[in-house]
Amino acid sequence: MRPNIKNSTILVTGGAGFIGSHLVDRLINEGASEVIVVDNLFVGSEDNLKDAISKGAILYKDDIEITSSLDYIFEKHDIDIVFNCATKALNYSFVNPKNAFDTNVNGVLNILEHQRKGHFKTLVHFSTSEVYGSAVYEPMDEKHPVKPTTTYAAGKAAADIAIHSWVNMFDLDVFIVRPFNNYGPRQNYKGYLAGVIPITAYRILKGISPEIHGSGLQTRDFIYVEDTVDAIIKLYPLMEKADSINISTDGQISMKEVIYNIADIMNFKGDIINKPERGADVKSHNASNKKVKSMIDYQLTPFDEGLKKTIEWYKENIK
Repeated sequence: MRPNIKNSTILVTGGAGFIGSHLVDRLINEGASEVIVVDNLFVGSEDNLKDAISKGAILYKDDIEITSSLDYIFEKHDIDIVFNCATKALNYSFVNPKNAFDTNVNGVLNILEHQRKGHFKTLVHFSTSEVYGSAVYEPMDEKHPVKPTTTYAAGKAAADIAIHSWVNMFDLDVFIVRPFNNYGPRQNYKGYLAGVIPITAYRILKGISPEIHGSGLQTRDFIYVEDTVDAIIKLYPLMEKADSINISTDGQISMKEVIYNIADIMNFKGDIINKPERGADVKSHNASNKKVKSMIDYQLTPFDEGLKKTIEWYKENIK
């Protein structure tokens, strides 16, 4: 029997990050008895958890790849549910390909071993749409071939395969969510690990020209972060063991359009610079969300509305 979120003790790995911190807030609102976060703050930030910590969330600044770090947390807390959001940003795989792969695999294996030993009941694992690679057919559903184009995505795909084998061998309660391209408040805007929306907002706020890489016609299926979290909470009691599900919107938008939309919202009149195409870049991410719509009341924020809310947050938070 899967434990209810309400009154459970929940561990969120990577919970100081972008999606993770929004999930932590929601779990507290759902009535979790205790929310514990472990995050090495690679791109996460303690600032993302200000509200959560004021409401009793506990933060361990540690790394789930280190077995003894997880051992300590499981010894100290009687955990019911784990949400595994820990990862390193996709862009990092272009800088340190092996480490990006290792992070996505080793952390999951450590968590699965704790689950196998009975240290907690249910694992919700955050995979990624990147495991699919560029679309072989559109829209991409959950049966789409797994053809990762980066070591980040290859590590995520390997983790998904590992989960299937642990479930098959030890009958563990695990399911996999595959969010498509999330955006919203708190997404990292600093340095080369920043996503396209935050780095564009940052550049404009600092008077630096935004950049389009390649043709700018690469498409993504952008989903507002709170919609992703809402879907996962609703799916939690319904998902079968070892099953996976896409969490996506009803369409795709080109990078060029995204950047011009941000420039328009921020009233930017300067030049937009064209840069060379990034290697191994996925060309198209048009997802099928038929499955998720068949399972829950699926609420989606229109992109223009979500983008305005996101830009407001960056205006308030980028000094």
